Parts: sequence; C-alpha cells; structure tokens
Amino acid sequence: MKNTLIHLAVALLLGGSAASIQANPVHYPANPDIAKGKKLVLIASDHEYRSEETIPALARILAKHHGFDCTVLFGINPDTGEIEAGRSNIPGLEALDSADGLVIFARFQELPDDQMKHIDAYLNRAGPVVALRTSTHAFKYAKDSTSPFRKYDFQYAGDDYLKGFGHQVQGQTWVGHYGKNHQQSTRITIVPEKKDHPILKGVSDIWVQAGGYNAEPADDWNILTMAQPLMSMEKNGVPDETKPPMASEWTRTYQGKEGKTGRSFTSLYGASEDLLNDGYRRMLVNAVYWSLGLEDAIDPQSSIAFVGPYQPNTFSGKGYARGIKPSAYDGFESPIPAHNNISAAK
Repeated sequence: MKNTLIHLAVALLLGGSAASIQANPVHYPANPDIAKGKKLVLIASDHEYRSEETIPALARILAKHHGFDCTVLFGINPDTGEIEAGRSNIPGLEALDSADGLVIFARFQELPDDQMKHIDAYLNRAGPVVALRTSTHAFKYAKDSTSPFRKYDFQYAGDDYLKGFGHQVQGQTWVGHYGKNHQQSTRITIVPEKKDHPILKGVSDIWVQAGGYNAEPADDWNILTMAQPLMSMEKNGVPDETKPPMASEWTRTYQGKEGKTGRSFTSLYGASEDLLNDGYRRMLVNAVYWSLGLEDAIDPQSSIAFVGPYQPNTFSGKGYARGIKPSAYDGFESPIPAHNNISAAK
C-alpha cells in the first residue's frame, strides 16, 4: 500500500496519473500495403544484453518490411516510467490476450501476478514463441514466493512444470557460458541437413558478438545451426579448438493446456550488437514467420534493413542507457537507443 501511494504521489507531482506513469507499450502498426493480419507482442527486460535495444529494432523491421502489427513492452521503473533493464515490471502484457505471436528476450523476471497471468494464459493456449538468449532463464522467483506462477522459475523442481519456462517451452533452462563475452565472438553455421528449412532461407554468414552459451540438446530439438566460439572479436577469428561447435538455434513444439501444442524457436544469441549481422537478423525475421505457421510466405530477398537509426550500445551488466521512456521509440524514425547515457551505471 505504501509503495502504491508513493507511485501515485510521484505521478501527480509530474502532472500525470498512476496509470500514465506505468504506460509502457510502443506500437508499430503493420505496413498496410503488406499487412499479414497478425499481432505480435515483443517483450524486452534483461539485465545485460540490451534487449531494450534489440527488441524495438526488430519490431520496426517486422512492422515496416513484413506487415506485422507489433507491440513492444519493456521493463519499467514504476517511479519514473523509464525503461530499466531487467526490471520485473512489464505493464501492458494484456496485449498478449489478443496476440498471435510472442517474441521474448527476458531474464530473471518475477512479475506481479496481475501481469504474469497474461503470459500464463498465452502459454496455456500454446501461442507461438520466439525466445532469445537469456529467455532460457526468463523467470526467477524468491524461494518463499507464494505466487501461483512460481512454476515458471528456471530452477523449479516440481514435476508439474520441471525447470520452468525455459525447459518446458524452449527445451532448455539455463546451462552456462561456452565462451567469454567481449573476448570471444561466435560464428554460427547452418547444419547441412537443415539448409532447406524455411527459417534458413536467405541466411548466410552469421557472426555474433555475444560469447557462446552452452546447450544440452534433447531428442525433440530440431537443431538448425551450430555455434563456434572464436578466439577474438573479429568475424574472421580463429576457432577456439577447446570448444567444438555447440547447438545455437533450434525449433520444437511445446505443450499448453488441454492437449494444445505450440511452435517454439530458440536462439541462444540476440544481444544488441548481434542484430547488426545481416544473416542473424534475417534468421530472426524468418523465425517469426515460421512460428506463426507462415513459412510459405518467407521471401529470402525481402528487406531486413533497419528502420530508423540503430547504433546499439555494447552490452554489459547494468550498462544500459538511463533516462529513456518507451515513448522515445514511438514512430519509425527515432534513433535506437535514444541516447547512450550509460554514465549512471554502477
């Protein structure tokens, strides 16, 4: 109650209301000339890899060049209404109630129940999921939590939803690093037998700047690509001979309720600077089509150009640009990020 009153007081001092200071969604309407009639919700709230930059940039591409209606939701500081990387407060999740697809890039979220219920309902109906990097451990609940959604915790031990969201939806919870961030970049290659998979149409020369993540493939994974850690941050870097290629992107189906099944695509990469690579960016766009069952509409020559300026910050723990409200990303022409003020990082 005390926190609610504080939030209300701050909002009134700023000339707004408690509802307006929680305002979160950024909406990118589908290009009407190529509209697909599909609504996407894209969630960004991780602590390190600058999902708050990757996700709006991807959403603009999907809306402008591919005709998807995109709603972007961020982790928000409720006192200021500003984007706060990794914050467990994502207002606007009710957009999932009518969504056709979900793109999630999150880490260690313990959302209020009135927000989490929308994610729970979406997964119960087995909606399509495209999950990036830290989403294998998207949720983390306090040990004494009484939330009905605690089962989504990446370490959940109950047989009813073992290892939480990552394991149940993506097929893997958090495993660990397989390469050193900022010292070892990663070359991603297509599994030869999967070169004709729709998600890989027009995809080549994938190189990402994020260090490798471990993977523990299960029998139900359809592995599309393999990641090779390099010995440098150069695209033509020498492979790390101590680390053979590891699965990096895969598809599977997951179980909702009442026998429903949904499509899931996982990428263990997706940091803000990873999106600069054309091959990686196209793969993510294709994955959205595939998740929605629109693989026949994938055009390997379609545009994946950035919409508006995109000059991402180098990812780092707590190194996110401060003082940015979601409204800074309204429209298609504002720069992403709105600025690079990371001086307040501690």
